[in-house]
Amino acid sequence: MTHQTTDAAQPPRPPAVPGPRPLALHMAVQTSTWLSSLAALTASNGGLPPLSPELAARARDLEKALQNVPPEAFYKAVTEEARQRLDQFTRGVRKYRTAPRTARPAEPPVLWREDSTRLLDYGAVPEATNPEGPVVLVIPSLVNRFWILDLDHDQSLLRSLATRGLRPLVIDWDAPEGAETAFTLTDYITGRLARALDVAVALNGGPVALAGYCMGGLLALALAQLRPKHVGALVTLATPWDFHVAQGDLVRVLAGMMPRLEDTVAKAGVLPVDMMQAMFAGLDPYMTPAKFRRFAEMPPDTQAARRFVQLEDWLNDGIVLAGPVALECFRDWHLRNTPPRGEWIVGGDAIRPDRVSCPALVVVPEKDHLVPPGSSHALATGLPDARVLPINAGHIGLVTGSSAHEMLFTPLSDWLLSAFTPTS
Repeated sequence: MTHQTTDAAQPPRPPAVPGPRPLALHMAVQTSTWLSSLAALTASNGGLPPLSPELAARARDLEKALQNVPPEAFYKAVTEEARQRLDQFTRGVRKYRTAPRTARPAEPPVLWREDSTRLLDYGAVPEATNPEGPVVLVIPSLVNRFWILDLDHDQSLLRSLATRGLRPLVIDWDAPEGAETAFTLTDYITGRLARALDVAVALNGGPVALAGYCMGGLLALALAQLRPKHVGALVTLATPWDFHVAQGDLVRVLAGMMPRLEDTVAKAGVLPVDMMQAMFAGLDPYMTPAKFRRFAEMPPDTQAARRFVQLEDWLNDGIVLAGPVALECFRDWHLRNTPPRGEWIVGGDAIRPDRVSCPALVVVPEKDHLVPPGSSHALATGLPDARVLPINAGHIGLVTGSSAHEMLFTPLSDWLLSAFTPTS
């Protein structure tokens, strides 16, 4: 059901369920690493086990260093190191789960809602300098909460845009329920987003800018193509297009998991958050354990420790995907690579960058391990009027890093304001 509303500010959501999710998987990675290391040493009869060719040189150096070390001492040292890493990871998880949480800023007013979808007005936050300024409709990914773009008063892309005279409106996705679990991407784009765009255009008295983060950039691209008269500028942030650029590992992981994914969707109607987290963890199974080991050693009363807790809360506060959307994203986008092949269809139209005529800014985090830079550059290449903004950051650090204000917030605001300024 659709509601046009001007609800008062809502209290912030409670902290997410502590992770890391899925915890059982990360514990299994740590334990299996320990056990497999010991098993390999035992099977090697005191020498080093066979290693991949790229590690052969390092193995030879290690063998030289261990020539005068008794095998029993080496075995004991490996055992102790494995125990310490497992203990350090466990301490990091406990420290994270019990860490104090700082309340997030109060949400701005809700302009519009339709079932699980809301539109929040960041032109009404205290930091806003022009509540009637040019409207920017911000579209986050369907699998994550929008508040990565509004961590706190000091680190907020949305509030930064508002301080520069823009009026950001952000889509707040919640978990699909009832009939929403049967939604396709077409339902979200030509339905929910199209109606949110109507609200934004009415407020602006004309075309608005769209800005999409990650998967939200693809939704924004499709909306810009389908509603050209109402979209005056397009921004994509860390947005993939060619899903087979440097993504061989993810493709293999997904191919192996696809039968289980399809079975889960058929039975549950949605794709659970833990299953999505497990798929992405398969890209680098050791990344999460390593970062929690580092967190275990961080002084608690530091900005780095507080930011770690904020980001982990966001990562673990994911959103289940409607079943058909999950299949479109993981089977069609990731495995079949439909977008660059011209085979991604929304509302009967093939979505193609060359059909988007408005000015576009493609923001590319050059250290992104989830969306390889080449995937985003492929999108920029297809857009007729695109500028690329490369940024020395990762997928999340793009909007949460200490340099985000300088590298992204300011140039993005400048570009958007120029897009709304008529040229003489």
